[in-house]
Amino acid sequence: MKKIIGIGNALVDVMTRIDNDKVLRTFSLPKGSMQLVDHIKSAEVKNGTAGFRQKLSSGGSVANTMHSLGMLGLKSGFIGSIGKDDTGIFFEKDMKSAGVKTFLLKRNTMTGTAVALISPDSERTFATHLGAATELIADDLKKDYFKGFDILYVEGYLILNKPLVEEACKLAKASGMKIAIDLSSYNVVENRLKEFKDIIRKYVDIIFANEEEAKAFTGKNPLGALAEMAELCEIAVVKIGKEGSLIRRGEEIIRVETGKVKVKDTTGAGDLYAAGFLYGYANNYSLDTCGLIGSVLGGNVIEVIGSKMTDKRWKKIREKVKSVLSE
Repeated sequence: MKKIIGIGNALVDVMTRIDNDKVLRTFSLPKGSMQLVDHIKSAEVKNGTAGFRQKLSSGGSVANTMHSLGMLGLKSGFIGSIGKDDTGIFFEKDMKSAGVKTFLLKRNTMTGTAVALISPDSERTFATHLGAATELIADDLKKDYFKGFDILYVEGYLILNKPLVEEACKLAKASGMKIAIDLSSYNVVENRLKEFKDIIRKYVDIIFANEEEAKAFTGKNPLGALAEMAELCEIAVVKIGKEGSLIRRGEEIIRVETGKVKVKDTTGAGDLYAAGFLYGYANNYSLDTCGLIGSVLGGNVIEVIGSKMTDKRWKKIREKVKSVLSE
């Protein structure tokens, strides 16, 4: 079984269920958007929504994926930057509780948080203060971080600091590792398309994208995007929501359908899909099996609030994964 380490923004998610959308207008947050805010606006949002039901969990796209791999029993690690505060302590403990080996740089800046305001119709609106997460730089990385790991998983948001991404990829390749990347956000892809293509052409073996990100990357529909992306790497994956996912390696094309689920909150769906897929890949399973395991995890997380699930649900997930493998 291969071991996987991820690098990304270390955040703590504050999942908040609001009873109406007036709250969003109060803080000038467009419904369904992800808004970057400073520490003052972040505090205003937190204080203004403190009366609603809330749930904390370690967050950040790649951190969610690594946490989930740990819950599946795969050896995983995470590189990130946190503050020397209670929020940072919470993040580290939450990751370690899943068995994730952490490589965390600790700063005097506040740990980043993502306040996720969940409307009654399950739509999510984020007020994200990146805080200490943005202070991770290329010079922080050490080759020892990558020793013993076989795959590096990169968060697409980090492309805003291309030297950091490039250094991580160089160190991973020097250790003989495969590299996977998630494109993270269509607007980031649009704004940093040149940087993404440069990194992917030089280093990346596996690309994950949802339909919007794939279109931003190629200008094409899912199948066309899949074909173009597959020319740049070993495996391309395009997630198409309730329609499932498309996977391509060379001339091999696979479509994986999703099962029936009761959607409560789509937070973490892509992150958990990637965890399931990478778990299968790390175990040398077939592409369709990798996609099916991804769908199992992604389908489960959207039935709960937030990106973290109970031990009871994880037990059922592990049983379902065993069932998929036996079939």
